Amino acid sequence: MQTNTDNAYPSVLLDTAVSELSKLPGIGRKTALRLALNLLRKSESEVDSFTEAIKKMRHDVKYCKVCHNISDTDICPICSDSRRDASTICVVENIRDVMAVEATQQYNGLYHVLGGIISPMDGIGPGDIEVDSLVSRVAEGGVKEVIMALSSTMEGDTTNFYISRKLAPYNVRLSVIARGISVGDELEYTDEVTLGRAIQNRTEIRKDND
Repeated sequence: MQTNTDNAYPSVLLDTAVSELSKLPGIGRKTALRLALNLLRKSESEVDSFTEAIKKMRHDVKYCKVCHNISDTDICPICSDSRRDASTICVVENIRDVMAVEATQQYNGLYHVLGGIISPMDGIGPGDIEVDSLVSRVAEGGVKEVIMALSSTMEGDTTNFYISRKLAPYNVRLSVIARGISVGDELEYTDEVTLGRAIQNRTEIRKDND
C-alpha cells in the first residue's frame, strides 16, 4: 500500500517546518521538504546562524526615508553618497528594480521606489504608492530630470501618465526608458545589457499643459 509522503512525515515538528517554508513564493511542499531535511543535516550552529540572520533582517532592515529603498540606516547608502547625481531621480516599482538598474552600471543618479504601480483591477490606486513623496522631492528643488523606469505594461504606462501629470507644474525633465524592453516585460527580469541601453536611450515625456 502506497502512502502519501506529503502527509506521512515522521515528525510533527518537521511537518510544521515544511508548512512554514512552503509559504515562501515559488516554494511547494516537496521543495520545502528538501530544504527542511537539508537544514536537519546541518549543525545546530549553522541553523542557528541561518535563523538569526533571517530574524535580524526582518527586525532591523529599514526603509530609506528619502527614496524608500531598503537600508540598514535611516538614509540608504545611495541617497547619502555625495558622488551620485542628485539632480536625477529614477522612479522604479520595487526594490528589486533598484538592484536591476544598479547592476547595469549605467546609472549614477538617485532612486525613488514607488512600492507598486497603479492597478485598479488589483485595488491599487495612486494613494497606495509613494507618489506624494516623489512630488515633494521634486518640489524641494534641485531635481532636473525624473526617469520613469517602470515595467512596459498597461499598469506601468498608467502610472507613468499619472506621475507625469503630477509633476507637470514643475520645471523638471520627464523621461521614460527606451522600449528596448518588450511590452509586458517586468523590469527585474530584463537582462543587464538591454536594461542599461534602455536607460541610456530614454526619451522625454512631453508635458500636457491643458
